[in-house]
Amino acid sequence: MNTLFVLLKKNLRQYVMIIALITAMIVFGVMTGGIFFRPLNLTNLVLQNSYVLILAVGMLLCTLTGNVDLSVGSVVCFVGAICGVMMCDPPMGLGWNPIAAMLVAILIGAAIGAWQGFWIAFVRVPPFIATLAGMLVFRGLGQVILQGQTKAPFPKLFQVIASGYIPDIGDGIRIGETSLHLLTIIIGLLIVAFIVISEIRKRKGQKSYDFDVLPAGIWAAKVAFIAAALMAFTVVFALYRGFPNILILLGILIVGYHFVTTRTVQGRHVYALGGNIKAAKLSGIKTEWVMFWIYTNMAILSSLAAMIFAARLNAATPKAGQNFEMDAIAACYVGGSAVSGGVGTVIGAVVGGLFIGVLNNGMSIIGVSTDWQQAIKGFVLLSAVAFDLYSKARSSK
Repeated sequence: MNTLFVLLKKNLRQYVMIIALITAMIVFGVMTGGIFFRPLNLTNLVLQNSYVLILAVGMLLCTLTGNVDLSVGSVVCFVGAICGVMMCDPPMGLGWNPIAAMLVAILIGAAIGAWQGFWIAFVRVPPFIATLAGMLVFRGLGQVILQGQTKAPFPKLFQVIASGYIPDIGDGIRIGETSLHLLTIIIGLLIVAFIVISEIRKRKGQKSYDFDVLPAGIWAAKVAFIAAALMAFTVVFALYRGFPNILILLGILIVGYHFVTTRTVQGRHVYALGGNIKAAKLSGIKTEWVMFWIYTNMAILSSLAAMIFAARLNAATPKAGQNFEMDAIAACYVGGSAVSGGVGTVIGAVVGGLFIGVLNNGMSIIGVSTDWQQAIKGFVLLSAVAFDLYSKARSSK
């Protein structure tokens, strides 16, 4: 029992957010008469929040250093505007090949990140000031490029990254009059198998080093719950058109960045820098280069989010990216990142982003005005940060 208490205390914030996410989904499911859990709505929930989740993954690395990036929304506008110029047919644009244009957009994002990373890491401009300047610069440049116009439409090949679905194998699975997307079911089963095997190996590793682990019954119940929840959502997507392309991309990003932050030297350097920058320097970590690649990475992910948003909207607009930085920052802090840095996970940031997305989607279905939605999200963010500070104060006693 003492072991269970210690483990729960160490992961309190993570468990609280997962419980809050599940509770919010159940509440909105009941309040909307089941509309919330319809396959079409859950698919739209993923599509509507995909770019925020991508930004949240990159923003997590910034928050781990105790900083944020205020320029991501403006970078989304700027890169989206460039994509419009490159891809839209004349006279709106240049009619470039979408693949070539997307590669150029990623390179532009990397250049923007390197520019901001240079000022932050080597000139020692505080990240808040450097990215605030970037927010003004790139929002202005995006509007200059578009000249107050909306550039549309984009080529079909470009649109498919945000609005397409993975193809099925054959005719799918027929159960009476219901058809299930076979490839989606197969992918879901593979994901569940991977998670179960990973959890088993993780538990064996922890026990071999005499780490505290959950009692066998509780651990088995946790793994069974995760597997059942994942398969339930897999079936929901399979009942519609299968997994959206963007969900596969999100999955790759989440797994990749989770691996980087938990299993690589670079990830440990980020946590060390956020925990104590002086100690990190004394231990030989090149903190300037760590900050440089963090902000370069953030801009690259911003350019990816820009393309996904433009493809979903099928247009490049001067208003694109407004408040995206606020949503990404909120997702990280709601998901467990510490304001002082050094604490946070990729999974937590994604859970935080999904929680905010569920609030937006559920409140929209039941008819809550956008004004009240903004206010409620503000209270949620304030409560999350206050809980973090309270938890720290309790643990320090």
